[in-house]
Amino acid sequence: MNMSAIQNAQQEIIDEFGFFDDWTGRYQYLIDLGRKLPPLPDEDRTDVNKVDGCQSQVWIVVSGGAGRLDLRAASDSAIVSGLVALLLRVYSGQSARDILDTDPAFINAIGLGKHLSPTRSNGLASMVKTIKAHAERAVAQAG
Repeated sequence: MNMSAIQNAQQEIIDEFGFFDDWTGRYQYLIDLGRKLPPLPDEDRTDVNKVDGCQSQVWIVVSGGAGRLDLRAASDSAIVSGLVALLLRVYSGQSARDILDTDPAFINAIGLGKHLSPTRSNGLASMVKTIKAHAERAVAQAG
């Protein structure tokens, strides 16, 4: 059942972005999503939580265990905050195994892969890699 929760989240994102005719609207929507991220307290904005390989600053905080990982995150860039918000929608609250088994297909489905600058695309890949690394650790600790 959890698997479909991740798939549903991705499908919702794909549907939402489908409402916009052009990338101006999509970017604005991304920025709006980023603005709605809950603020990340300063004590979480540490080097330990910082994502390497992002041009802007991104922090991802993971709590929970293999059965359920909860993610909180923030970025100092408006667009990247929006990307983070999308990743949290897909992955936060899911089991470590489901996170490892699911690639963020929505990124290409909504055309983000094509429209992001190479540095942003790399940053997005780094964020996914970071989330999956946390999931791998959770699975290993549970095993």
